[in-house]
Amino acid sequence: MDAMGNASNAGGSRSPMVATLERSKQAFGKVTWQHLVAAAAVYFLTLAFYRLYLHPLSNYPGPKLAAVTRWYEAYYDLVLGGQYTFRIAEMHKQYGPIIRISPYELHVSDPAFFEKLFRQDGRWDKYAWSYDAFGAPLTAVATSAHDLHRRRRAPVNSFFSKQNVAKRIETVKRQVDKFCQRLDGFAGSGDRLNLNIALAAFARDAASDFMLGKCYGNLDQPDFNAGMTKAIGGLTQLWMVTKHFRWVGASLMMLPIPIAKKLGGEGNRTLFSYLDATLHDTASLMAQAKAENPDPEAPHTLVHAIVQSNLPEPELRHRRVAEEVASITGAGFESTAAVMRVTLYHIYSNPEILGRLRRELRSAGTGSSYPADLDWMRLQQLPYLTGVLHEGLRLSPGLASRMARVAPDRDLVYADRWRIPAGTPVGMTTILMHYDAQLYPEPKRFFPDRWIDVEKRKKAEKTYAPFSRGTRGCLGMHLAWSELYMVIASVILLFDLKLDGAGPKDWEPAVDQFTIGTKDQSGIKTWVTRYEEEA
Repeated sequence: MDAMGNASNAGGSRSPMVATLERSKQAFGKVTWQHLVAAAAVYFLTLAFYRLYLHPLSNYPGPKLAAVTRWYEAYYDLVLGGQYTFRIAEMHKQYGPIIRISPYELHVSDPAFFEKLFRQDGRWDKYAWSYDAFGAPLTAVATSAHDLHRRRRAPVNSFFSKQNVAKRIETVKRQVDKFCQRLDGFAGSGDRLNLNIALAAFARDAASDFMLGKCYGNLDQPDFNAGMTKAIGGLTQLWMVTKHFRWVGASLMMLPIPIAKKLGGEGNRTLFSYLDATLHDTASLMAQAKAENPDPEAPHTLVHAIVQSNLPEPELRHRRVAEEVASITGAGFESTAAVMRVTLYHIYSNPEILGRLRRELRSAGTGSSYPADLDWMRLQQLPYLTGVLHEGLRLSPGLASRMARVAPDRDLVYADRWRIPAGTPVGMTTILMHYDAQLYPEPKRFFPDRWIDVEKRKKAEKTYAPFSRGTRGCLGMHLAWSELYMVIASVILLFDLKLDGAGPKDWEPAVDQFTIGTKDQSGIKTWVTRYEEEA
């Protein structure tokens, strides 16, 4: 009887676990969209409360909405079109020199803090959230961790040293000479030159010739490969999107190049054709660099510098090397061309500056021939030309966006009262410093004389960072300087430029698309004539 009773209980009753599961199913079956909305509201309110009142950065001033969500920044990036840098400037006027600009990040507007944040000693990481948006995690420029960045950058430091640039200056001269020949073709032709597109073509050819020993012929094309210039501009603008929507960048990176070529306009096809060519050329150069009996006549390229280094094998795979090469060569395109454009605009908009430059160049014995005869080392000794280039770089530094640094292993202290927790991204923005009236009176005025006095220059250079500073300073700085000296001197000696309707809309920073965007990005239209030296 007992056995039969036990069997009956086992078959006719439910275990506590089964009963609980059934009650749970019934409860979840009654969940409505109102419940989900309420749960989401509770979650976000709790998160907002934490970020406003309990977060380690909760005591820092700034807009409450910026402290709660990154969508505040996204509004200025995506809806207003790259305006967050300029909003940050307004926030500093309202809240003071140190502010909280996102749930996780601080920003400082105080020149005295610059040398403390951008320095060589100590471990400094980049802010991964910003640089991951490029979708190139294998490159040194997008590497966040200090130690890994240092290992990746070490093999190419000597390749971009001032000594190596001087040794290979003929590659720069070759492209400057071709650029001037193209300008000469416009002289007296009645055709207008798009200065932006022509300078971008030069920058691309000069960078690839110097780094890869190969020129991709942008200067040879009748329109200076205008589609490529527009496509690269589109890529910098895309960064504003990928910052906030990572899946966009990841999806684009997954596209095979043949498919990517078919998407978009002619500019995109040109850009992806170039990327395809650099992939193949990088593979070929890697094979040459690894050869047992390398060709002694072959140029020593950026690829050789990486492949023949002591980096571990995973760092020498084709994909990583190709990404590194593409990122380094690409970094020299728009920023260098932009500085030249701004500098030439101001020179040819001011006859006094133009005349003074020409007198200095003639008195230095540079002559009026093509660039092959110009001496880069001699040009660097000309004080007014150097001042002109400093002003161009001040008004058009490499980046419009903030440069955030992270001290991963120590707290930072600002103004003896603000303790910044270790691991906190802290940014400063170069264009906000370069346009600071306290540092540079009449900051929008192109005034080369502010750099002539040696003592004043030394003082100003403490907060002068067109190539950034510290452990993450621009790798191609000396190459850029050589191009600036050679192009500006050559154009001044050979040509008169009449700028058609150009103005502040063509050079003043108006958009943060990582690089500087202007109100009018169609390019400065220019009439070119040959300069005839007065008797």
